Amino acid sequence: MSTLGLGIDAGGTRTRWALADGAGAVVAEGEVAGFSALQMRTGGRERVAEALAALASEALRAGRPSRVHAGLTGLGHGADELRELIAAPLGLAPGAVTLGTDVETAYLDRFAPGEGYLVYAGTGSIAAYVDSGGVMHRAGGRGAALDDGGGGYWIAREALRHVWRTEDERPGAWRESPMARALFEAVGGDDWAHTREYVYGGDRGAVGLLALAVARSAHEDPKALEILAEAGVELARLARALAGRFGPKPVSLAGRVSELHPVIAESMRAGLPPGTAFAVSASRGHHAAARIAARAAASASPR
Repeated sequence: MSTLGLGIDAGGTRTRWALADGAGAVVAEGEVAGFSALQMRTGGRERVAEALAALASEALRAGRPSRVHAGLTGLGHGADELRELIAAPLGLAPGAVTLGTDVETAYLDRFAPGEGYLVYAGTGSIAAYVDSGGVMHRAGGRGAALDDGGGGYWIAREALRHVWRTEDERPGAWRESPMARALFEAVGGDDWAHTREYVYGGDRGAVGLLALAVARSAHEDPKALEILAEAGVELARLARALAGRFGPKPVSLAGRVSELHPVIAESMRAGLPPGTAFAVSASRGHHAAARIAARAAASASPR
C-alpha cells in the first residue's frame, strides 16, 4: 500500500500541492489555478472541479497517494461534496480525504501549538493562534466585503480607489501616475468600463493579483509605497489583536503579500508591541498538509 500523502493548500490566486512520503519528506510539488471552498456555495463548483482535476493529473504523474489533507479558504458547509471532488480524480474514497482551513495548516508548518501568532496575507488576511489544546483562535479573515485589511485584494482596492478618486477630480491624471498606468495595463484599458469589468465581472483572486502592479510601481510612485506601508500597519493590527487576548508571543508573517515589497514587513514590524520577536516565513502550507496526509497514510498501512 502506498504511504504517500497529498497535501493541498488552496487560495484565491493559486492552489499548491505536495506529495510527502512516510518519513515526511516532500517528493514532488506543483501548483494549479486558485479556488475557494466558498465557490462551492456561490456557483463556482465547476471551476473548483476543474482545478482539482488538473491537480490530480499533475500529482498522479509523480506518485499515487493513499491519503489527502486539504487546507482550504472559506471552509464551511458542503464539506462532503468537496471531499468527493478531491477524491474522485485521484481514484480514492472520500473517506481518505481530510479537510481543514488553510491558515491552520500554515500555522502548524511554522509553529507548534501555543508557540506564536501567524499572520497570513494572500488575497485576504487573517491572524491565527493554535493553543496548546489544539484549538484555533483567529483575528480578521472576514472577507474582502468586510475587511481583509493588508491582503492583496485590499491593496488593489485601495490603489484603484485612489486612482479613480483622482480621476474624478482631474480627468487624465492617471497618465502622471506610474501606479495608475500599471493598474490600467493589468485591467486592459484606462476607461472605467475596463476596471468595472475586471473588478465586478471577475473573482477576488484576480483582483488580488493587481497588488503585483502596485508593488511594481512602488519604486517610482509614492502613493503605491504608501499603500503597501499601510498594508503592513493593517497586518500588525491582526497580531496585536491576538496578543491582547493571549499575551505576548513571537509573530510570523506568511503568504504572498509578504513577498510583494520589503516595506510591508518593515511597517508591520514597527506596528508590533516593542520587543516582539518577528520573522517573515516562506509559506509552505502544502508541505505541512502533505505531511499530515502522509502520517495518516503510514498509520493506516499494514505493519
